[in-house]
Amino acid sequence: MAEGRAQLSRARRVVVKIGSRTLASDRGFFERLASSIAARHGTSFVVVSSGAIALGMKKLGYRARPKEMARLQAAAAAGQSLLMRAYEEAFEARGLAVAQVLLTHSDLADRTRANNARAALRALLEAGAIPILNENDSVAVEEIKFGDNDQLAAMVAPLVDAELVVLLSDVEGLLDGEGRRVPVVRDVATEATPHVRRSTGTVGSGGMGSKIEAARRATLAGANVVVADARMPGVLDAVLAGEDVGTLFVGARERMSAKKYWIAFTLRPRGEIVLDRGAAKAVQAKGKSVLSVGILGVRGDFRAGDAVRVVDGDGQEIARGLARCAAGDAARVAGKVRGELPPELAELAVVVHADELVVGEQG
Repeated sequence: MAEGRAQLSRARRVVVKIGSRTLASDRGFFERLASSIAARHGTSFVVVSSGAIALGMKKLGYRARPKEMARLQAAAAAGQSLLMRAYEEAFEARGLAVAQVLLTHSDLADRTRANNARAALRALLEAGAIPILNENDSVAVEEIKFGDNDQLAAMVAPLVDAELVVLLSDVEGLLDGEGRRVPVVRDVATEATPHVRRSTGTVGSGGMGSKIEAARRATLAGANVVVADARMPGVLDAVLAGEDVGTLFVGARERMSAKKYWIAFTLRPRGEIVLDRGAAKAVQAKGKSVLSVGILGVRGDFRAGDAVRVVDGDGQEIARGLARCAAGDAARVAGKVRGELPPELAELAVVVHADELVVGEQG
């Protein structure tokens, strides 16, 4: 057994994501998942589950997925109870308690609410319960249009200090140009992304591209990630045993801090700060703070504490961080050294501090 796979058998906190296609087409999956989790003593699990809309469509008599937002929300509301009932019946039969946790992007984008979610999830895990997470599609319009539970699984991984994230799909893993499974990926940019671009022409637009991006993000949080076929009998057991199934994405040796992960992947940037060549080089190569003197211009309408993209003169994003001032003040101090700033703006000689800046890893 390769060392990378052997680590999977020692994972003590695992996030498992299941897609709606699997749950809608195979009701027996709930039973198999519960059996696999119940057999794994000493390991805590968080389940990220799609499926509410698909199940709600049947309950409401919709023959096809609605296009109207109100009907999508109605399907989500109707289906969520069915989804949780299926989980409760399967897990309670094996002596396990489940707990519903519905999240929106705004819950995780707000630092206080994200910390509250972290505390609640940890309390559930300490009580021996299995949190069942889903996006709150019945009220969050943006999540229905752009929601992606692969990304939610990646966002949850650092909240619960997951050692392993399992993304169960309808394919056996990442496939290369010849249609062969790629067993291990250590560098997403060179070993995974080219295969997705070759097959789909894009990255991050759903399907395998979305799973690759989620894997990249989760590995930066220090977790190993496996993309595997949900239809394979005993797939979760095989992954947890360290068997050669699916594609293993090896976690980074140096885990990104929770705060920087939040800045890079959870917050949505509200604007851009454009740097001159020298400043861009200092930020990109050395991780230096964004100083007022190196700013060429400001775009967007952001406030102090908002996330901003830091770009070079060509518009290429080189970093992402938290602005220490509003866009108007950033524009006022642009191109000026500290000695040229009025007293009330002197502290804005540093517009984005290095401690709140993520270079190169943002999505």
